[in-house]
Amino acid sequence: MTSSNQQPADANGNQEPVRVNHTVRNIIIAVVVIAVLAVAVFFGYRAIAGKSDSSAKGSQSNPVKIGVVGKTKPQWIAFEKKAQQEGIYVDIVDFQDYTSENPALDSGDLDLNEFQHLLYLANYNVQNDKNLQPIGGTAVYPLGLYSDQVKDVKDIKAGSTVAIPNDETNQARAIGVLKSAGIVKLKGAWTPFTSPADIDTAVSKVAVAPLKAEQVANSLKDPKVAAGVINNDYVKDANLNPKDAIYSDDAETESARPYINVFVSRKADVNNETYLKLVRIFQSKEVLDALQSESGGTAAFANKYSAQDLQGFLATIEKEAKASK
Repeated sequence: MTSSNQQPADANGNQEPVRVNHTVRNIIIAVVVIAVLAVAVFFGYRAIAGKSDSSAKGSQSNPVKIGVVGKTKPQWIAFEKKAQQEGIYVDIVDFQDYTSENPALDSGDLDLNEFQHLLYLANYNVQNDKNLQPIGGTAVYPLGLYSDQVKDVKDIKAGSTVAIPNDETNQARAIGVLKSAGIVKLKGAWTPFTSPADIDTAVSKVAVAPLKAEQVANSLKDPKVAAGVINNDYVKDANLNPKDAIYSDDAETESARPYINVFVSRKADVNNETYLKLVRIFQSKEVLDALQSESGGTAAFANKYSAQDLQGFLATIEKEAKASK
């Protein structure tokens, strides 16, 4: 009898090997391998993506670095808080002067800065062959004329001396203040690059005395100085109230455009969405209210201008700067 488990024999009586169909097993193995690879790729991607997200600009581990003067001012405290609420971390870097912020931005040590107006930026770009660009406006601050001797600009006596800041960005504006107040006359039209040499001393009511900006407020104690144009940064330090100015320029006129304070980036970053969002956050009511409080109610907001508007203003000022050389 043939056992039920005997293998079949060929024609010569040799037993043939049993041929097992492994197709199903192979398919199962292939499916398992593909599934394992898919899981590995998925979690590998998640790990890479998670690492990328955590180090993206504006993340907690890689905040946007913004150079300012006076990081403890209320507008920066409000700004940092609101930016974080909007999902952007910032590092407000405090500077003690006005000469280091642009080189730090140009070199990549900063991502943005906000400390200067368009005229200062234009001078920096032209003098250093750079191309830093504004991406948003913050405010314009009227420049005031103050006096310890008179209460009205009309009461300044002919032949008096008026102190003005001697730095290249505020000196021309100060002369413009005196021109619009009617106490100096110019030989030609006023520009952001007007200097004391452009004053027609023969027909002007007063003489000007250029001093370091921080010295103008103290000069008011000198009986020989009838008044002084004081940079806004030093008004509060001198225990003065901006509303005590006997004359101020109009911050919303076209001639005030060179003095719009701006957020500035490198040229390559003018369309960076994170940076532009930060500008919008600064221009929010909460931050601007804090800014207005800090300014004593004198700030004229410049949030109506687009980045392209500001870049156009800058280009014009830079042309004027080159023409003035």
